[in-house]
Amino acid sequence: MVTLLIGHKGSGKTKKLISLANAAVTTSNGNVVVIEKGAKLTYDVTHKARLIDTDQYKISGYDMLFGFISGICAGNYDVTDIFVDSTFKICSKDMDALKDFVGKVKTLSENAETNITFLISANKDELPDNMDVEIAVL
Repeated sequence: MVTLLIGHKGSGKTKKLISLANAAVTTSNGNVVVIEKGAKLTYDVTHKARLIDTDQYKISGYDMLFGFISGICAGNYDVTDIFVDSTFKICSKDMDALKDFVGKVKTLSENAETNITFLISANKDELPDNMDVEIAVL
């Protein structure tokens, strides 16, 4: 399942991500991964989750992020949850590219049986139509 947590800056998206990631660790029978741009969540996300800074791996753009997430799923079959903070800072605010990316990630999520959550800094009306994913507005 793919979920988009949407809201503008200061709406509490990152706090919600931290809460969801820490809760997922307590209920998961596998591994939880949190992907962020910059190492700002080090002390907020439990050490039981794998915290990855995209800057360390020079990840930028939707194609690179998709490849990176695919590699995580391929390299570790027991990843149950992946959370991505600051999606637009890692990629771009290109809504058409976002729609294509989310479509590919949805297929990956289903095949890998992994829940993937993205934080998106936008209003719901800014998102492309017909995005077949769960959208949580903050």
